Amino acid sequence: MSHACRHVLVVGGGSAGWLTAGLLASRLGGPEGSPEAIEITLIESPDQPAIGVGEGTWPSMRDTLRRIGVSESDFIRECDAAFKQGSKFLGWADGDAGRGYVHPFSLPHGHGEADLVSAWLARPDAIFADLVSAQPAVCEAGKAPKQQTTPEYAAVANYGYHLDAMKLGAFLRRHCVQKLGVRHLVDHVETVSADPWGGIAALTTRVHGTLHADLFIDCTGMRARLIGQHFKVPLVDCRPWLFNDSALAMQVPYAREDAPIACQTLATAQPAGWIWDIGLPTRRGLGHVYSSIDCSEDEAAARLIDYARRTGAPEASLAGAPRLIRLEPGYRRDAFIHNCVAVGLAAGFVEPLEASSLVMVELAAGMLCEQFPADRDDMTLLARRFNEAFRYRWQRVIDFLKLHYAVSRRSDSDYWRRHRDPDTLTDALCELLPHWQRHPPSRFDFPRIDEMFPSASYQYVLYGMGVRPQPRGFRDQSSRCETLFAETAGLRRRWLNGLPDHRELLDGIAAHDLPHV
Repeated sequence: MSHACRHVLVVGGGSAGWLTAGLLASRLGGPEGSPEAIEITLIESPDQPAIGVGEGTWPSMRDTLRRIGVSESDFIRECDAAFKQGSKFLGWADGDAGRGYVHPFSLPHGHGEADLVSAWLARPDAIFADLVSAQPAVCEAGKAPKQQTTPEYAAVANYGYHLDAMKLGAFLRRHCVQKLGVRHLVDHVETVSADPWGGIAALTTRVHGTLHADLFIDCTGMRARLIGQHFKVPLVDCRPWLFNDSALAMQVPYAREDAPIACQTLATAQPAGWIWDIGLPTRRGLGHVYSSIDCSEDEAAARLIDYARRTGAPEASLAGAPRLIRLEPGYRRDAFIHNCVAVGLAAGFVEPLEASSLVMVELAAGMLCEQFPADRDDMTLLARRFNEAFRYRWQRVIDFLKLHYAVSRRSDSDYWRRHRDPDTLTDALCELLPHWQRHPPSRFDFPRIDEMFPSASYQYVLYGMGVRPQPRGFRDQSSRCETLFAETAGLRRRWLNGLPDHRELLDGIAAHDLPHV
């Protein structure tokens, strides 16, 4: 069977739908009527609200926005965006919310060229992340990762973004329709028609009638209208490892207009989950992720409101009830079936720790762009590769998130004790945790070129949580490491002296564009 793939129908908008449409259109689109151009249509329901809490990105988002032709200055202004340089975890190691550690976006200085871990262990009072990276100090000082004179998407310190997810969807919609030629339909999908080979032939809509396409992309969120409801592809349940299945979200203003804006996501551990705190220029986004088995909605709401009050939220902003979001932690074992591929929440979701949701959208859309099928026969190979790649990626995300819980010393609740139970560890962690008592996480543990998290990320979490390995047999590189540590200290001084305050830079961008390359 050979049927050329010329028309893509993205079903569902929001961040996932419009990022996917934008990447496909920027890579595969062309002038109207061009024989080589792929037609991209996006249809979204007029009354299906977006979840709107995916407010953190990885640094990869910079390249994604650049690829689809977005101005970084416009994006920051219109999406109420701020800079994110990593995450800070409070109370995870032992329950003391006054102590925490940072997982920065910058790799350790000298990572891969010297035995930094052994040299760090020789300094019993040193904090690993502070010793090997200048970025934690930049975050603690409230500094931005670049200057007003730094070109768009360029960085002094590596960064992603905090943003308003609702505004991001609207911003991308305008750009995709006006600049990239994406056809936009607002309508209800009523039925899905199968083709003779088991795929999708067309969708029947309430207003626009029957819509045919060659490739259908399911971006309908947790409803999973195509991959779940039509194809009945089940979720692989992640609750045996990650227990959180609910979240309460709220937005609070700053106590004053010139309040500092955090340039890292704050994650504060709770007896049955954790609270996120994300700073935007005009407000903070707060949320309590928790396990409904271990905590009632009322208890979770009380803890979230108490946190908001203690961290300076105006009392008037605490009157309304937080919004409840039910999570179904899991992923599709096969997200690409026949001529349909699920992207975003339709493909899976675990929990927002470490902000992996949007990057999975970027990776899925990027793979479709790089290996876009020529015809239906070509889809068979692409689907197999796609499913293998994303099963592996989901498993690595679960491993990494579980690590944050598995090495905690908290014993104040059954929730935390259960997270350390060997029966709740992933197979990879059962094997690697004993290994990491003798060897630092390294590239040998994560051999793929496109790993979700580098070995340095595992080091930041392990050693930030208080794990102190006992490595054996390493060659003495102390002199080289001391040089690298001194270079890091020098870089820290230069960044602290030369980088502007976070809010100062955002105010500057509000008034003047960043330079274009």
